Amino acid sequence: MQLKGKALFLWAMAVAFAQSPYTPDWQKAAGGRMSFEVASVKPTKVPPPPSPVLAGEARTPGGRLSVTATLDMLINFAYKLRASPEQERILTHLPQSVSGFYEIEAKAAGNPTKDQMRLMMQSLLADRFKLKVHFETRDAAVFILRPVRSGQIGPKLRRHDKGLPCPDTDPPLDTFAQRSAGEAFPPSCGIVQLRQTRGMRLIGARDITMASLADAIYTSGNTAGEVERPVLDGTGLEGRFDFTLEFAPGENDRLKRSFLPFSSERTAEAQPPDSEGPTFLDAVRKQLGLKLAPDRGAIQVLVVDQVERPSEN
Repeated sequence: MQLKGKALFLWAMAVAFAQSPYTPDWQKAAGGRMSFEVASVKPTKVPPPPSPVLAGEARTPGGRLSVTATLDMLINFAYKLRASPEQERILTHLPQSVSGFYEIEAKAAGNPTKDQMRLMMQSLLADRFKLKVHFETRDAAVFILRPVRSGQIGPKLRRHDKGLPCPDTDPPLDTFAQRSAGEAFPPSCGIVQLRQTRGMRLIGARDITMASLADAIYTSGNTAGEVERPVLDGTGLEGRFDFTLEFAPGENDRLKRSFLPFSSERTAEAQPPDSEGPTFLDAVRKQLGLKLAPDRGAIQVLVVDQVERPSEN
């Protein structure tokens, strides 16, 4: 092959590689295209209650899915998207015609895994919302999650097999419920849960990977106004973990600033005057034994090419 021909061949291969579709590892493991046996999609004006089904890896036993959510929430669930400012910007600029809440009632055959339910949701969105998407790799400013001391973790970060086993069924979420002595927090596995009382915020999760913990630190830290970049796992820690993290929300906390003064006694207890306590990043360092190092890295974002108002049931 002549030099010019080799150059053209390598260029063509590079273009083909750059345009090849990206398939996340979890999707490969879950299998190919799947669909619900029956599904109903109805627009509604009723805001949804907290849904552990759409968060993390909370189970969906019996192949049933019943949620009320916005389209961006459904896309996040279906494609198991990692949180980042770039991804948030994309999903907050969906067409006005598809805005609002949707009631989804669906039934799948057998007892599919959570990730298989995600594949079914992908099919539902493609069929009913005519959703077409693709992944893009973008270079971005990130934080790398690393141990403060090599080979050591903090007192509030534990290997899952050292703690309580996961329940067979997921109890309902309650942001303001009091925590009993000896109770596992959160009661469910695979999701990040929040509790807030007396001005302090407690977040935690059980049976998650360090990559999921990195996502949780970005999401919670961004809400706290302290973490403005996506967080990538650089701990080198394998396996599954439980963690809890308690901190005092500061003045830049987005949830605190948007909290409405309800008259409920339980809610009033959750929002007293400022409490003394560690900041979010101080808590990550002291309680989890982890720190964030600024860097640049490649992140995957889902780009929406087409979407329409859902068809009638």
